[in-house]
Amino acid sequence: RDGSDADFRRLVNGLLALSSRHEALRDGHAARIGLAGPAYTILITVLHLGAPVTVGAVADHMKVSTPFITAETAKLEARGLLSKRRDPEDGRRVLLSVTAQGEALLAALAPVQRRVNDVEFGPLSARDFRTLLRLVERLVPAA
Repeated sequence: RDGSDADFRRLVNGLLALSSRHEALRDGHAARIGLAGPAYTILITVLHLGAPVTVGAVADHMKVSTPFITAETAKLEARGLLSKRRDPEDGRRVLLSVTAQGEALLAALAPVQRRVNDVEFGPLSARDFRTLLRLVERLVPAA
């Protein structure tokens, strides 16, 4: 505006601050249940996408590589929080499901997570939230 990029810089700094704070909140949720942030995100993603779900679908949803999901899900499987099985229709694919133990862990965390999310996103109206979601979904592929 008027030859200045000050508004753009405010936007970038705000996005960086929001991202950093949101990641810290995510890491806090994860720590409460004994996980690292990425492992927690994978576990909750598998639950929300609905089981069984492929490694590729989780990777696509999280915007990360399939090798990353494969490595992290092996750790979650070893802890008994996630189960893996070959897709009976395509033996090359692995299907993921959250175990009862994993579901119980996430269910115990849900009330805290809900309160934190209500505070973090409380300043937004429902319309604001939908607008922000649309904008983020448009920006992520460009990044």
